[in-house]
Parts: sequence; C-alpha cells; structure tokens
Amino acid sequence: MTIIQLEYLLAVANCGSFSVAAEHCFVTQPSLSMQIKALEEELGAVLLDRTKKPIIPTAVGEVVLEQARETLRSYNYIRESVAEMRGECSGSMRLGVIPTIAPYLLHKFIPTFIKEFPKVELEIHEMVTADIIEALKHDRIDAALVASGTCGEGITEHDLFSDHFYAYLSPSHPLFERSNIRIEDIDFKDLILLSRGNCMRDQILELCQARRNAPSHYYFESGSLDTLMRIVDCTACMTIIPEMALEDIPAARKCQIKSRAKGATSRRIAIAVRRTYVKNSIINALEATILEKIQMELAAK
Repeated sequence: MTIIQLEYLLAVANCGSFSVAAEHCFVTQPSLSMQIKALEEELGAVLLDRTKKPIIPTAVGEVVLEQARETLRSYNYIRESVAEMRGECSGSMRLGVIPTIAPYLLHKFIPTFIKEFPKVELEIHEMVTADIIEALKHDRIDAALVASGTCGEGITEHDLFSDHFYAYLSPSHPLFERSNIRIEDIDFKDLILLSRGNCMRDQILELCQARRNAPSHYYFESGSLDTLMRIVDCTACMTIIPEMALEDIPAARKCQIKSRAKGATSRRIAIAVRRTYVKNSIINALEATILEKIQMELAAK
C-alpha cells in the first residue's frame, strides 16, 4: 500500500470517474486504474463499485476511504511541518473565496503570487460562506478569503483590509438625487439582495433590521452582485455593493453609486484558516501579496 494509491482512490471517490480522476491527478487513466487495482488485490477486497455511474465506494471502500483521509492528512502534516521548519514556501494551497470577493480581488494578486512563489500549487474554489466553513472544518480547503467574523469557532481569521458598503440605485428610485444614503433611509421593500448563504446578505439584513418585515412589491435574490445591479438598472429598486466592486461599474452608471453616510458600515476582508493549520509560510506569503497590491492600489488613487 502506498500514498499514491490512497491519493488515487480518493480522487476516484471524489470525482466519480476514473478518467476525471486521472486528469485531476495528472496521470493517464491506465496508470491510475492499475494502482487502484493493485491496492484492491493487496487488501483482497473490491473498493469501488464500477457498475455505478458515477462510480461509488463499496462498503469496504467507505471504511478504507475514511482511513485513507486520515493517513493522507497525517502524511501532509508531516511534510508541511518539516517545510515550515526549513523556512520553505512550497506545497499545495486549496483556497476558498466568497463570490463577493472573487471577481474583484483574485486577478489583482494571483499573477504576482504564482510568479514569486512558483513552488506553491494554488487551487481556488469560489464558494458561499456556509460552504467555506464546512470545507475548512472537513479539510476540503486549506484557507479562505472571507468577510471577517463570519466563520465561527475552530477557525482563525487574519484581517487584511476594510471594504466599505455603497448603495447602488436605479435612476427611478426616490433617493437617487441624494449624494449619500443613510442606513435609516433604506426601505427594505425596495432592496434586492444576494441569495441565502452569502454572508453579505446577512450583514445587510442586520443593517436594515427595523424594516426587514416590511411588505415588498418586488422580490429578487441572486448569488451575483452584477446580476443584482442589472436588475436595479431595469427597476426602481436598489442594492448594496462592496467598495471593491465599484471599479467594474461603467462610467455611464457611476452616478447610480451613492456613498455611505456617516454611521453606515463596512466589512473586513480576512484570510480564514483552521486553528491547527501549519502552512504558515504560504499563508504569510499570500497575506503579504494581497496587502501589497491593495496598498499599491490605494496609493494610485
């Protein structure tokens, strides 16, 4: 039994297909199949039900997979701990990113990061906050870019920078002529929101607590800020957007952005990791790269 055999077995179980698992592991399908077959012969048991589509583990396979996950976790922990002690910035990094950050931040630091740290294998997943918390707790991702204060117990957050909220209004909205909007001015019945599972939705609902039970004449939810803004453009509604989304709004629609009035709120962007995490060198490198890009951007304004 080898580490590579356990990795291939996990890949097939996760992908539900030998061909997809082979692509994921960067090997040929015959090589991957041969390794899993050798593992089954050594154990004297069939681990995968190949008659099902997608392929699923057998009862014995489920037991082996559970132990394989623990074995690989320990194996990677040993490698990462030694690398940390040697001061190396290398290894894999599975990074989760919430949808209200991903389109506006990733492109700013990824090119620099992969150039400066070529030994780090970066794997990125866009996920809502609820899924990120589960993925962190079950070791499906190593770290995540989130809104600070949303991950709960067992997860450590490293604050990076503030991201202020702005109102985005339809030209037909009653508040359109105002230069800034107070929280108390927001009428919940005119507000369209991100879908459930997005932490920014919860923050906005908390801000508008006093009016959240007001009857709405128009109801729409989306997982995309861009979609929300497009709906605002063709209705008399409004939405709330983060500061980092402003640069993507065309000049012709900049007049629809209303700054926050005094007393309005913002969110903190943070890197979240498990408290038992050991890839400190990669986390520190990621944090430094993001902060450098944000500071350069602020200096250019």
